[in-house]
Amino acid sequence: MSPGVSRRPTHVIAATVVLVCGGTEVASWPLACGARLELTTVDDLARLHVAARRLGCAVWVRDACPTLSGLLALCGLSEVLGAGREVRGEPEGGEELGVEEVVVPDDPVA
Repeated sequence: MSPGVSRRPTHVIAATVVLVCGGTEVASWPLACGARLELTTVDDLARLHVAARRLGCAVWVRDACPTLSGLLALCGLSEVLGAGREVRGEPEGGEELGVEEVVVPDDPVA
C-alpha cells in the first residue's frame, strides 16, 4: 500500500444484537456487516431469534442503522426483533403507570 492512499473499512457496525432472557440482557455484541447489508443478514437474525425462543430467550436488535431498520420493516420483523425496544427500562419522563381516566356510567356527556 502506497503512502497517502487511505484504506476503506471493510466492515460496518450496523447494530447491536442483544440476547435477552427473562427481561434481562444476558449478552450483546456488535453486528458487523460488509460494505452493504443484504437480506441474508436479516435471515440470520431471524434464525438466531427462533433458536433463542426455543430456549426461552429472545434476540433483539438495538441501535440499528437506517438500512437495517428498513430491511427489518420490509420483512415484517421490526417488532419481532424488538428494533427500538428498551431492555430493563423504566417509564419515560412524564409517563406514569396506572389508570388515566375513570368513566362513570351515569355521567352525562359534557
